[in-house]
Amino acid sequence: MDRKIQILLVPGIVITLLVLLINIYVAGIVFILLVTLLMSLAIMEDSRFLPEVTVELREDAKAVVVRNSGNATAVKIHLALVPLNAEYDLAALGADQAHEYPLGEMVGEVKAVVTFANEKGNTFSHSFQLSAMGAGYDPLRPVIPLFHLK
Repeated sequence: MDRKIQILLVPGIVITLLVLLINIYVAGIVFILLVTLLMSLAIMEDSRFLPEVTVELREDAKAVVVRNSGNATAVKIHLALVPLNAEYDLAALGADQAHEYPLGEMVGEVKAVVTFANEKGNTFSHSFQLSAMGAGYDPLRPVIPLFHLK
């Protein structure tokens, strides 16, 4: 068991038992709050070591920007640009870092396939349709389009 969970669990049970002597309903509320805190810590543990590598074209379409917006370092990054027959390897890219791969000429449309691993060795793969006319990286764009945002 993780040390943080143990530090939270032991005093939480003691406080719950002390409050149980006063009022059973308040003890129930304290117990529910304790379980909620423990569950949120468990969820936080699951979301560790997750790099999120995205690929986009630079504004002038003469370079490909590889960006890691995750919370862990991405290692063994392999980028393949499909119609250009170009491949590129990057050893590591830290969290919230970006790297540019210069191209010889401007590119209109290209498909980028990127494979990478996290520090634990789990591998991930994503593909991106890149276009010089398309929108760039927007970290605030919602996953579910709301209010007719497309």
